[in-house]
Amino acid sequence: MTEKQTILGRIGQLTRANINALLDRAEDPEKMLDQLVRDYTNSIAEAETAIAQTIGNLRLAEADFREDQTAVVEWGNKAAAASATADRKRAEGNTADAERFDNLAKLALSKQIGFEKEVSDAAPMIASQNQTVDKLKSGLAQMKDRLNELKTKRDQLIARAKTAQAQKQVQDAVGRIDVLDPTSELSRFEDQVRREEAQAAGQAEIAASSLDAQFEELSASGAEIEIEARLAALKQGQIAPAQQPGQITS
Repeated sequence: MTEKQTILGRIGQLTRANINALLDRAEDPEKMLDQLVRDYTNSIAEAETAIAQTIGNLRLAEADFREDQTAVVEWGNKAAAASATADRKRAEGNTADAERFDNLAKLALSKQIGFEKEVSDAAPMIASQNQTVDKLKSGLAQMKDRLNELKTKRDQLIARAKTAQAQKQVQDAVGRIDVLDPTSELSRFEDQVRREEAQAAGQAEIAASSLDAQFEELSASGAEIEIEARLAALKQGQIAPAQQPGQITS
């Protein structure tokens, strides 16, 4: 297999690759796309080098072809000039020189025929080489398009993965701070505050009960003091005995 056939085969294989099908079968699509990007990049670099060499060889062949074409014309002119000289010498009666120039004309015609064969043989080869170069250039352009497609898909996939990861993180964060969740920190803190408020209310209620009892005790003490004072006054004759009901004092 020639180098050109190898290049064409590789280009065809890569350009026919179904990227979506490859992604569906991949365990890690992102890694697979990264590897494909590397493979395509390396293949493109190799193809560019090989195509450049092929084009260089073609241009050399074309230059040789043009030189052969020029040689055909030059040797034809030389043959014509030698033949004309031979005719002139023969007309002058110089047979020897006429024969010599005729031989030179024949030699020139032989050279012309040789270069004509070179031109004839090279023409289809150069045409084929030009077709091959056109195919290589077209394949290379397709490979570059596929590489851009790969890079776009890879970037899109990475962006989607990052977005999905961010959404998951947000959902996890929301779940952790759910105020309706009795196990959450906020719920536990609310329960603690409610217990402290209830305890404070209980303490206030106890304090109020104690104050009422003190006032009741103070009221009872006042009544006893009044009784003792009246008893003392009665003993000293300061207060007359209370009249019976219905009695009228004089």
